[in-house]
Amino acid sequence: MDPRVKKLISNKPLFWTEHAKFKMRQYGFSEARVKRVLRNPTRVEVGIAPKTVAAMTPAQIFSTKKFQSGKARGKGQELWVMYEDTKKARKIIAAWRYPGVSPMREPPPFPDDLMLGFNSLRTALPFFVLI
Repeated sequence: MDPRVKKLISNKPLFWTEHAKFKMRQYGFSEARVKRVLRNPTRVEVGIAPKTVAAMTPAQIFSTKKFQSGKARGKGQELWVMYEDTKKARKIIAAWRYPGVSPMREPPPFPDDLMLGFNSLRTALPFFVLI
């Protein structure tokens, strides 16, 4: 097995930040969906915050139901989860839905409201530095 994949599969307990819980409610994610993104990511990128990792999987619907417009639900969307591995636990920092397909090999796309949250953290906590 690839060593990068072994590192993703972790038996560490998950720690959910309040920000992550809020974003999960906003985007309608369940804990199981976020865990599925962590266990089976399509793509893994370096996170925008220091010492973080962002994992992505496309949002897909496995049924043949179509919307009135005729397009399949979830087509062209990505589910992203940003986390940090500590010695004792895996800290889930944020989760979001990206409406489109993000470019490969670039930092993960962040919605504007998510960046505002990070900027407020940076001003409140002087040791929290964004790259």
